[in-house]
Amino acid sequence: MTTITNSERQAVSTRDVKVRDDSRGESLTDYWPLIVLVSGSALAAWALCEGFTGLEARPYMHAYMGTFLFVFALLKLFNLSGFQDGFSMYDLLAGRVTAYGYVYPFLELILALTYLAYIDSPVVYWATIGLFGFGAIGVVNALRTGLDINCPCMGSVLNVPLSTVTLTEDLGMVAMAAVLLVM
Repeated sequence: MTTITNSERQAVSTRDVKVRDDSRGESLTDYWPLIVLVSGSALAAWALCEGFTGLEARPYMHAYMGTFLFVFALLKLFNLSGFQDGFSMYDLLAGRVTAYGYVYPFLELILALTYLAYIDSPVVYWATIGLFGFGAIGVVNALRTGLDINCPCMGSVLNVPLSTVTLTEDLGMVAMAAVLLVM
């Protein structure tokens, strides 16, 4: 039986950590897939609202959040184990409970469908605030430590760096759900 010393264990641990490349995430082209998906979600929400209610704030927010979450959940589901691997690197719960990384895209999908079905319930808004608020804490920790990974929010399909944009997405969902709570 081979015994691994603490110094060997530390060397392996240090090799596995990716430190942020200073130039990564500075160019708009680094975020182009994200820009396309966010813009596409906004346009789809506008089209849904125009077709049913006209452009009103509450239905638009439901349509936007539903479309956005639906697209992002599907990206994660294309390669569920790849998503889980990346997500567990920074999410506080997925790092400790592997199953959470596999369940998370389905939670996001359920939220997407509830928004698209226009289920106007405080439970949906509080669930969104809880899920994305908790996720934002993990993103802040990852950014503080300089972790350089592709954002699992896009699944393993598109390569967008984990950054303040990721944090903005999480906090944007929290803010929109909070607004829906008080509207």
